[in-house]
Amino acid sequence: MFDIEHITHPIILFDGVCNLCSASVQFIIRHDKKRQFRFASLQSPFGQYVLSHFNLPLTELNSFILLENNAIYTRSTGALKAAKKLDGLYGWLYAFVIVPPFIRNAVYNIIARNRYIWLGKKDACWLPTPQLKELFWDDGPK
Repeated sequence: MFDIEHITHPIILFDGVCNLCSASVQFIIRHDKKRQFRFASLQSPFGQYVLSHFNLPLTELNSFILLENNAIYTRSTGALKAAKKLDGLYGWLYAFVIVPPFIRNAVYNIIARNRYIWLGKKDACWLPTPQLKELFWDDGPK
């Protein structure tokens, strides 16, 4: 359906109704001056295709997923790899990769499990402004 093997931009897949996830995407957009990243909600046709392609559950939408070079990085590893590419000092967050994944992901899982309780959720996916629309690939690569 989608040719993900030839995608040239890293893509961040996120829970489109999660306020924390939407805020994270907006943060990344603000600090990605080179416009490296593209985005798609996990609920979108493209997001569902990626989940299926990598044999991940289609209904488990509590992971940050970075798709890059035909590989996926989930949870804390995906977030840290994305942070590494951001402008400014945010790239230094990648230093946390030295923390063993079972510790990083335990913290990540606590936040993911409670994100709706702590920060709420929307009734529908967050929609980008017309100026940012080209960065969102909910219907696949453009």
